[in-house]
Amino acid sequence: MTEPRTITLPTADHGPVTLDEPAWCRGHADHRPDTYRADLTHIGAEHRLTFNGAELFRLMLAQTPHAERTSRQVCAYVEETGYTGSLTPVGLYDLAAALDHAADHIREFADQMAVLLDGGEGR
Repeated sequence: MTEPRTITLPTADHGPVTLDEPAWCRGHADHRPDTYRADLTHIGAEHRLTFNGAELFRLMLAQTPHAERTSRQVCAYVEETGYTGSLTPVGLYDLAAALDHAADHIREFADQMAVLLDGGEGR
C-alpha cells in the first residue's frame, strides 16, 4: 500500500483546496485557478479506442470529490469523438471488428475498475 497523496489547488470560490489524490490520478498539470471547487476532478490515464487510426472513444477513470450536481464516486468517463466516414461493405466489417475490439477493451477496463474500487483505492 502506498502513502496517501494530497494536492492543493487554487479555486475561484474557495481559495486553495487540498484534496486526497488517488494513486490512479495522472495529476493536475492542466489545472486552471479560475476553476470552482465543485469542478475539481481527478482524471486517470486515457485509453483511446480507434478505427483505422481515427479515434472513436476515450475512456478514463474520473472523480469529482466536491461535485454538487453529479456523483462524487469514481466513475468511468467516456468521450465519443464524433467519428464520421463513408465506408464500403468491407470498411463496415472492419468498423464492426474495431467496435468489437473496443467493447472487449471497455469490459477489461470495467474489470480493472471493479478491482480498484473493491480495494478501496478509488476513494
